[in-house]
Amino acid sequence: MPRPFHLEGAGQLSVTPSESVRRGAERELEMLESLLALGGLVLLRDSVEWEGRSLLKALIKKSAACGEQVHILGCEVSEEEFREGFDSHVNSRLVYHDLFRDPLNWSKTGEALPEGPLGALRAMCRRTNPGPVTIALDSLSWLLLHLPCTTLCQTLHALSHQDSCPGNSTPVEPVHVLGLLHEELHGPGPVGALSSLAQAEVTLSGAMGQASAHILYRRPRQRPTHQTQWFSILPDFSLDLQRGPPLELQRHPDPHTPPVDPTTQLTFNLHLSKEEKEAKDSLTLPFQFSSEKQQALLRPGPSQATSRIFYEPDAYDDLDQEDPDDDLDV
Repeated sequence: MPRPFHLEGAGQLSVTPSESVRRGAERELEMLESLLALGGLVLLRDSVEWEGRSLLKALIKKSAACGEQVHILGCEVSEEEFREGFDSHVNSRLVYHDLFRDPLNWSKTGEALPEGPLGALRAMCRRTNPGPVTIALDSLSWLLLHLPCTTLCQTLHALSHQDSCPGNSTPVEPVHVLGLLHEELHGPGPVGALSSLAQAEVTLSGAMGQASAHILYRRPRQRPTHQTQWFSILPDFSLDLQRGPPLELQRHPDPHTPPVDPTTQLTFNLHLSKEEKEAKDSLTLPFQFSSEKQQALLRPGPSQATSRIFYEPDAYDDLDQEDPDDDLDV
């Protein structure tokens, strides 16, 4: 019988290891299901430090476990490498379209896709099965190097908005398009164009060897929402979700990244000494209406009441009463 462990806090909670595993599995399903619930494009943005193919395969495993047929357009790794780690049930649900072995059909063996990457994408748009379908693109970065950005965006829009089969008015299940993007390889233009098409956008980062996913959801007729998930991916492409960043990062910030002082590179000093601060605080500014100024205005002193200006003309003054400014030649 499993032994419960106790969490100390405001109240005492007894949780068995099996229950903890069950809760972790529920959180994992909640994250994966939320990414696949909307349909349309799910954009996975990875980097050199934090690769996104493992999360892509975790989403593919989730789709296959739900009974969906999964089409994979493989461009960067071989089919054998991509299928590695999946069990037989998942592999049986995968339909692999190989652009890695001979992307431009130079060998003329008939094994390559005859119409290239664009033809493969357009073929995926022609659905004959009304059931749920997931399309995984590995990767969008490779496709951007071989196709114009506008053509790729138009094709992705057509992939994501397949409402019915040809010749059939019956609505079909939404298509889930999973696209992996190495954002460091592209400028802000292509990245922004693909981001505008995505119903869900996942930006991968992390710290202390633990990955995090910043998720942006764009639901119809709702404001965009943000969510951050900390996780690690197991060898069978299951997610081990965490409740927050690593404890080491919370307790001991990285000593090699000190806080940046924005005043260090200035050519003048912004700091005041103690004497300068006291002099600054005791200074009365000219626009301040102090009590002394108020009393002086309300009660003018004797000197203000008797003060007058006396002017005695000089012998050389030439004053013309009709033109007092004749010396200015105006």
